[in-house]
Amino acid sequence: MIRIVLSLALVLTATAACGPSARNECNANTDTQSDPDNCGACGVQCNDGDVCEFGLCEPGPCTPGDTRSCYSGPGGTEGVGECRAGIQTCDPGGDWAACTGEVTPRAEDCSNGLDDNCTGEADEDTDADGDGFTTCGGDCCDTIECSRPELVNPNAFEDDDNGVDDNCDGVVDEVEALCDTGLSSASSDPLDYARAIDLCRVATEDGVTWGVISATLTLPDGTGLPAEDSRSIRDAFGPNVTPQAGARLIELSSGVAADANDSNPASGDFSGDIMNTESDFPADFLAANGGSLPNAPGCPGPNGSTAFDAVMLTLRIRTPSNARSFSLSTNFFSAEYPEWVCSPYNDFFLVLLDSAYAGDPANPADKNLATYTAADGAVYPVGVNLAYGNTGLFRECQNGATGCEFGATPGNQTTCTSSSQLLGTGFDEPSPGACAAGSVLGGGTGWLTTSGNVLPGEVITVRIAVWDTSDPVLDSLAVIDNFRWSIESTDPGTILE
Repeated sequence: MIRIVLSLALVLTATAACGPSARNECNANTDTQSDPDNCGACGVQCNDGDVCEFGLCEPGPCTPGDTRSCYSGPGGTEGVGECRAGIQTCDPGGDWAACTGEVTPRAEDCSNGLDDNCTGEADEDTDADGDGFTTCGGDCCDTIECSRPELVNPNAFEDDDNGVDDNCDGVVDEVEALCDTGLSSASSDPLDYARAIDLCRVATEDGVTWGVISATLTLPDGTGLPAEDSRSIRDAFGPNVTPQAGARLIELSSGVAADANDSNPASGDFSGDIMNTESDFPADFLAANGGSLPNAPGCPGPNGSTAFDAVMLTLRIRTPSNARSFSLSTNFFSAEYPEWVCSPYNDFFLVLLDSAYAGDPANPADKNLATYTAADGAVYPVGVNLAYGNTGLFRECQNGATGCEFGATPGNQTTCTSSSQLLGTGFDEPSPGACAAGSVLGGGTGWLTTSGNVLPGEVITVRIAVWDTSDPVLDSLAVIDNFRWSIESTDPGTILE
């Protein structure tokens, strides 16, 4: 689906609310970069007088005061049922102004005796696309010829950059209203943590609409409560780690979830805060890895079976009818850097996905999306051991020697690109025990994108956990934000943002 953007934000093509219709004269030899009847894609027809430049419809010159007919509905619907063209006027600057007065197809109102969706039939109740929603049930893209009609219905999420009214509310590409303003930094309501990462809709277990069914804050084995100071909702982590969407983000930490200037809770000491919470590791994740935590290639495995100073947010979500995947913005920091890189003290950050999806590309067998696959196929869990072997994902840090403490594997980090995201967080404090003079307390990954695949309309569970590994000292913290759906499948895992 090609979105056509004209000057003055005017969309005057044959794109439907649900996608372009096919044109017989369009074929493999058509120059869609310059053909005004097939501009950017077959069936995308520019308005009379417009030109097609590089696959985009652009207004041609006009004489101020001139008028012309305009219509942005799908081909074949103008003049059918309630659909009709509007009028466009050339403004004093010689540009065509907005189209006014047009009526394009909308969801069928089966009680008014009118052909609202402009199919040539009034009040029909069909489910031609087989998506479970009929025209009388609010499906605005059922019998109209659409590019992907099965993705358009009232239970879809609105993809705000595709030129389609995905959720049939009569508005194309609307941005969902924010729901994360005014949240308390120390909120004890788990649903507030869903709102803070931009998951605004709620749903019920026995319903059909998409949204968050439930949210809980526990320890990684699903029992007990984390320390109150281990989680927070913030407008920033330090001055340079700010929300990737909305007004808030969340912090989960094996220490205090606060930067150097925060309150409620106030900042702690990432070098030694002990939260006095312990649990087993997530049983299904551990079993899928043969009873041992996975680790970076060439690094020693963790000691014991205890998640120290742990916190986990669990979200149970019904997916939209058009969702094929989701993504999160994540950012991991650890005071284990640089001394304990490639050691048993690789603190863990997990994003576990439970989904019935079984397609290709496959979700990880152990459910953890917070992993990085290197060019040689080696898989690294997101953690401080990403800094071993110069993977390039641990880049908010100081380059130099790593693994200089007893039990760690020595290395040399050369892929740090900045340390600006450490400023004001507490991880930028001087560290007298570091591998080199002038080092600071920790380092971080910078913003990453963590993604996984889902089935449309299914109920998934997402578990996000942080804990200290092998002992309860030298803390780590994860920042999470910007939950987004996609209509396309993805390569599951974690990449640079």
